[in-house]
Amino acid sequence: MITKELIQPESIAVIGASNEVKKLGGKVLKNIIDNNFLGSLYPVNPKGDEIQGIKNFKSVEELPQTDMAIIAIAAKYCLETVKTLAYEKDTKAFVIFSAGFKEESDEGAELEKKIVDVINEVGGSLIGPNCIGLITPHHVSVFTTPVPKMDPKGIDFISGSGGTAVFIMESGISKGLTFSNVFSVGNSAQIGVEEVLEYLDDNFAPEKSSKIKLLYLETIDNAQKLLKHATSLISKGCMIAAVKVGASEAGIRAASSHTGALASSDLAVDTLFRKAGIVRCHGREELTTVASIFMHKKLTGKNIAIITHAGGPAVMLTDVLSKGGLEIPLLIENPDSKELLDNLFPGSSVANPVDFLATGTAEQLNTIIDFVENKFDEIDGMAVIFGSAGLFDVYEFYAVIDEKIKICKKPIYPILPSVINAKNEIEYFIKKNHVFFPDEVTFGQALCKVVNTPAPSNTTANDLPEADTKSIREVIDSSKNGYIAPEKIQILLDAVGIPRVKESVCKTKKYLLSCAKKLGFPLVIKVVGPIHKSDVGGVVLNVKDEKTLIKEFDRMMQITDTTAIMLQQMASGMELFLGAKYEDKFGHMVLCGMGGIFVEVIKDFAAGLTPISKDEALSMIRSLKSYKLLQGVRGQKGIDENVFADIICRLSALMNAAPEIVELDLNPLLGAGSKIIAVDARCNVEKKEV
Repeated sequence: MITKELIQPESIAVIGASNEVKKLGGKVLKNIIDNNFLGSLYPVNPKGDEIQGIKNFKSVEELPQTDMAIIAIAAKYCLETVKTLAYEKDTKAFVIFSAGFKEESDEGAELEKKIVDVINEVGGSLIGPNCIGLITPHHVSVFTTPVPKMDPKGIDFISGSGGTAVFIMESGISKGLTFSNVFSVGNSAQIGVEEVLEYLDDNFAPEKSSKIKLLYLETIDNAQKLLKHATSLISKGCMIAAVKVGASEAGIRAASSHTGALASSDLAVDTLFRKAGIVRCHGREELTTVASIFMHKKLTGKNIAIITHAGGPAVMLTDVLSKGGLEIPLLIENPDSKELLDNLFPGSSVANPVDFLATGTAEQLNTIIDFVENKFDEIDGMAVIFGSAGLFDVYEFYAVIDEKIKICKKPIYPILPSVINAKNEIEYFIKKNHVFFPDEVTFGQALCKVVNTPAPSNTTANDLPEADTKSIREVIDSSKNGYIAPEKIQILLDAVGIPRVKESVCKTKKYLLSCAKKLGFPLVIKVVGPIHKSDVGGVVLNVKDEKTLIKEFDRMMQITDTTAIMLQQMASGMELFLGAKYEDKFGHMVLCGMGGIFVEVIKDFAAGLTPISKDEALSMIRSLKSYKLLQGVRGQKGIDENVFADIICRLSALMNAAPEIVELDLNPLLGAGSKIIAVDARCNVEKKEV
């Protein structure tokens, strides 16, 4: 719960205030004073009549009513201090800098819980503990520097780490970024990143609120809340980028299914962000570069013109953009290109990159941008690379870029690499309320990420295919934890309309022969019991007669853990893979791809977070490296991607009806044209203890 007192307090008490600005309580007090807090300030320290020129209170008991309290004292004193403020001073907002809570010990965790209980009891808000504080348009309550330039249309930044928040702000400030709100949630004892995002969503005002949100997450405690409010904010016109750390491949748990082995918590983050429309970044420079792209006009296509006076950076940018799926169209094919070339010095090029040489003038830069804006309709945006060799100042060039950014309809991205030679000119450019990009490759990678991040999905369970929920629940409720029997999996697949081969499970030779006659030769026979059937010699294809069938039955029944033999009609087609896995705090992920070596060795698969719509399923299929093979190549028949997408949606419907399924494999499915059928399936159920 975020209270008004946390965002716009009329009074702030600093518990542990000091004249020493190298101490937390001294520095935060100075920051509040220096940034013109308009309310009442109450320093609290056992010693002194004044602190930093303001009347000092010797104890919290002496304080008048106080909206907000910043606590910078030892952890062991925090609980009693919070009680006094909450119960006696009507304080509704708390920021605790102190460390020594759940991040250190079980005793610290218990102390933290007691503090949260007190604050919850009075309907208050808590930021921290173990944080650097927060900045809102009304107060700067952090003990760190630099304090960024504040702007209502600047960035809303939420961080799970205080130190990292400082480094990210430094990275952003150096590029010209401004900020609207900064929240460092620390231990997230009461308010985490998700709760702040919820507050920003619930209080979003299109004409007043920032439309750029940056997140730094070390944990995701409520993925569905994050998804809900990120999707909502983006649908309101916002742009969100995030760094999520601490989800490496080393964290993958041992799993017995293909899906379980492939899926990881990091993959879950990818699927969550993709579904929400969040641009995922992997470092602070990438994060603030994406934010800088957000600050420019929206790029509406993929065709970029690169304008430069230096060939090398333009070539590097061309390579990055091309690899990332953007286009650098040849401009010499445009009939107006000759006229543009006539305005430039001999040796210049308008091929794209447009290179007007190191001797080019500001007037020529102005002309190039005008041509690209008004005469080259095939271009959607411009990247202007302009630095300095230190021979002369470049104010005139940056003035041109400044003017054109303001008046052109197409976005212009200023790449200004001379952070030493043109230091003064860059400062001049930033003071014109611009952001810039110091490195063309980092910019190019970030732009590709922004362009390739899909719009949010608003799919709900109501959008999924119909399922026979009664039959599904009967199977799940009657099953024990672990892998369930093949005949029960058949019921689950039939309940959501996933096509499968006809099959029978046999424990005796008499029943085996009876089923073989009904199914018809040729047949596939498999062991029931062992998880990895092929590894133990438990799969035989193309069994054409009863003699071979009986021989293999006798052999397979001797394989360890075998309880029965499964007969299936022989099927053929392209091998496909489909599976689902439950990821704690996220929900079910569905994975798809081609089968065989493509999923096992090459790891070519796509993932989505349920519920999955038809459009999402198609997007997953089309993102596969093997997509061209699925379409059919060199005479080999492909598959109908719409049918495959429909099966993905039906698997998503099964996960919705049976959340107890923790792993499910359909591996392989066999596809030929519009006929795609499951020929093998495994399903692992795990019910929570009541």
